[in-house]
Amino acid sequence: MTNGTDIMQANATPSAGIYIHIPFCKQACVYCNFHFSTSLKHKDEMVAAIIRELEMRKDELYGIPVNTLYFGGGTPSLLTETEINRITETVQRNYKADTISEYTLEANPDDLDKQYTKALRNTAVNRLSIGVQSFRDQDLLYMKRAHNAQEADYAIKAAQDAGLTNISIDLIYGTPGLTDKDWKNNLDKVAALGVQHFSAYALTVEEKTALHHNIKKKISAPVDVEQAAGQFDILTEHAAAMGFDHYEISNLALPGHYAVHNTNYWRGLPYLGIGPAAHSYKDRERKWNIANNALYIKSILTEKKLPAEAEQLTDIEFLNEYIMTSLRTMWGCDISKIQRDWSEDMARQLLRNAEEPMDKGQLELKDNKLLLTQKGKLFADGIAADLFF
Repeated sequence: MTNGTDIMQANATPSAGIYIHIPFCKQACVYCNFHFSTSLKHKDEMVAAIIRELEMRKDELYGIPVNTLYFGGGTPSLLTETEINRITETVQRNYKADTISEYTLEANPDDLDKQYTKALRNTAVNRLSIGVQSFRDQDLLYMKRAHNAQEADYAIKAAQDAGLTNISIDLIYGTPGLTDKDWKNNLDKVAALGVQHFSAYALTVEEKTALHHNIKKKISAPVDVEQAAGQFDILTEHAAAMGFDHYEISNLALPGHYAVHNTNYWRGLPYLGIGPAAHSYKDRERKWNIANNALYIKSILTEKKLPAEAEQLTDIEFLNEYIMTSLRTMWGCDISKIQRDWSEDMARQLLRNAEEPMDKGQLELKDNKLLLTQKGKLFADGIAADLFF
């Protein structure tokens, strides 16, 4: 657990994260475009391949201390206690892992019964990220989630009763039928349940998802952009009143409970992505694994080779990526860093690029850092694109 100042200080020391992608789900949510399979037929082989990939890539971090291990997906809570331990022990054997302070497991509420949460205490997992999405059954039905509101409430309490008290939950706003009052009630549940961190996302319609198809065929109600914008403002105001820091556009935490793994990503630290479709980053190189479970397993276990592609970022691409990620955070885009790591000319050009969004009240320059205003946060991606070189 850490706060904003701690994270800034920690980043002065080189460290890295490891992300493990678990590509399985019980069922597909209508809005999801992540890589996963609803068949668990090859789960044993997948775990074996993930372990083998960890071993094959042990030299890529060159002894850099690892401070976070994150199980994402998909649905990592489909892993058993034994499978989690096999993976974490592989990391501990092959990497400089005695510095890991945060072991996060993404979990669905319907998996977090008393038996499973108790089993998790026998693993290294010390932080849960629970995919609640809403405490309203109507929203969960619309999104085709596998749990109901009662199970979401129960899962959080079961985890806390088992001693897993460092908890984050995901919430979605802008869902058709979600009134502003309903959204405030969802936010109140965060505080009432003693949750220290939550991520809040506007419902977005991605192409090739079931939601995109259902809206196009008029099976589901469409998403209202104005509703989502209004509920984002409610999020900011309500969370502040509850004592949460809005430290990244979609992430809010009580002081001392910032997500270390995700913050390291936003601030450009290296990370190793393991599993199908997982991405890695180090020394301006991006690498990504094949997004196909069968081919990933075959390549690792049979052909003994990494099923990955890579690209090296140019100076300009690296700068644009820094602009995009830093603007999303409360730390902002540091002009002094650009002067130091790129050039004085680029820093001056960036400030010229920022004049129009500053005139519109979307950006402000404070302590030599470009920061999104509340108004600007609604257009973060577009503003970043306008600043790009």
